[in-house]
Amino acid sequence: MEKEIENYLDDQGRIKQWPSKMAMKTKVLTYLSTKFDDEVLYTESEVNEILKKWHTFNDYFILRRGLIDVGLLKRHVDGSRYWKNPEKSVSEDSIQDS
Repeated sequence: MEKEIENYLDDQGRIKQWPSKMAMKTKVLTYLSTKFDDEVLYTESEVNEILKKWHTFNDYFILRRGLIDVGLLKRHVDGSRYWKNPEKSVSEDSIQDS
């Protein structure tokens, strides 16, 4: 799948552009979800730091909201903890092999 989204990534694999079409947004978000570890609880600050590291257009809010909206990340109602959704979990290896 990384090949499918290469136009949205810089040479370091960071997201450089937010797609306009939902199907491509979902592919970019799926790629981004591979930057989170399975079975780890994250604080909002930790999620934000990971997102800041993996994009260049300075809008981690839209990325965090997108990951939640498509179900790739889950969170407590109060926003105190986030985790990768095991039901939608994909590995970085499976992304690169696609």
